[in-house]
Amino acid sequence: MTEDELKKIENYLNKVFKTNEFLVKERKAIDDSCEIYLEDEFLGLIYKETEEGEEDYQFHMTILKGDLSN
Repeated sequence: MTEDELKKIENYLNKVFKTNEFLVKERKAIDDSCEIYLEDEFLGLIYKETEEGEEDYQFHMTILKGDLSN
C-alpha cells in the first residue's frame, strides 16, 4: 500500500470512530495490507482487495476468547 493509502485509511478510521488514536503502519515486505493500532494496542489488519478493476479494503480483527472474560 502507498503512503497516501495508509494516511487515508488512518484518517477514515479516526473520523468514523471520532478519535485521533488510530495508527496505521505498513507491513515489512507485504504490500497488500497494513497493521491497525489503537494507541499502542494491535487491533488487526486491513487488506487491499482488487476485483474487476475496483479497489476495496477489508478489516480483519481476531478477538481471543480469553480477552472476552476480562
